[in-house]
Amino acid sequence: MIKRTLCIESPCHLHCANAQLVVSYAHVKGMENLPDKTVPIEDIGILVLEHRQITITHYLLDQLVANNTAVVTCNEQYHPSGLLLPLEGHSLQSERFRFQLAATEPLKKQLWQQTIKAKIHNQALVLEKWQIPHQLLTNLKQAVKSGDADNHEAQASAHYWKHIFPEAWQFFRHREGPPPNNLLNYGYAIIRATMARALTGAGLLPALGIFHRNRYNAYCLADDIMEPYRPFVDHLVRGIIAKTSDIQVMNRDIKNQLLRLPTVDVLIDEETSPLFVATQKTAASLAKCFAGSQRKIAYPVLP
Repeated sequence: MIKRTLCIESPCHLHCANAQLVVSYAHVKGMENLPDKTVPIEDIGILVLEHRQITITHYLLDQLVANNTAVVTCNEQYHPSGLLLPLEGHSLQSERFRFQLAATEPLKKQLWQQTIKAKIHNQALVLEKWQIPHQLLTNLKQAVKSGDADNHEAQASAHYWKHIFPEAWQFFRHREGPPPNNLLNYGYAIIRATMARALTGAGLLPALGIFHRNRYNAYCLADDIMEPYRPFVDHLVRGIIAKTSDIQVMNRDIKNQLLRLPTVDVLIDEETSPLFVATQKTAASLAKCFAGSQRKIAYPVLP
């Protein structure tokens, strides 16, 4: 089942009633007469809280995490800044934790090799779709070694970011850089929340990465495993700027396109699936790799 991604953009009070998320405006000045809105909690995969004047009950938060809903908070620039996930997401969680903690360095290096090859492959497909030379990326993908010892990821990224956007934009990928970095950041945050939710649902520790080891990052594994999913964001953003250059501030239409990322079609296991479902397949396959019952992570391909 494809879960919904909800973004709450205006002042309101959120609470739970009859297993429904209720959006109430009764105490919001100027909006008192608006009717309540309801959404079944079981339908919600990601909840983005954007406005600074949203209030929410603890009971609702408890029901959301019990449903394995990823709750994303935003800062004053309306960019995602926090993520809430359940502590328990799978019936075999303790067993899967043990397998993950016991993973050897050679295994983690092999998994990282697969991850980088999948990422570069999708980057090449993005360039190909926009009729941009991509043979260098294809060559780099084939040469990736265990653990990406020669750092082909960085070489591929340097070529990729230099060419994906129009030359006149003189684009430089940096989190705090000028647009379309703002669109990329927002899209990556949605993918990160989706992946973190999937990993938790598969009974894995999102903080324990196979490559990233930042002591201050609670989602190292999500940051690792989302890498092959990033090009789906890039492709969408490239399509947005092909239609408009007015992206200094994200309007509602652009934001809605980015929020729909979990529903875009991808190819995984030779089948077409929504990206939301694909993250669950990826997470489940990773759990099997840690357990030793599978050797390859299931990653999506840009259709």
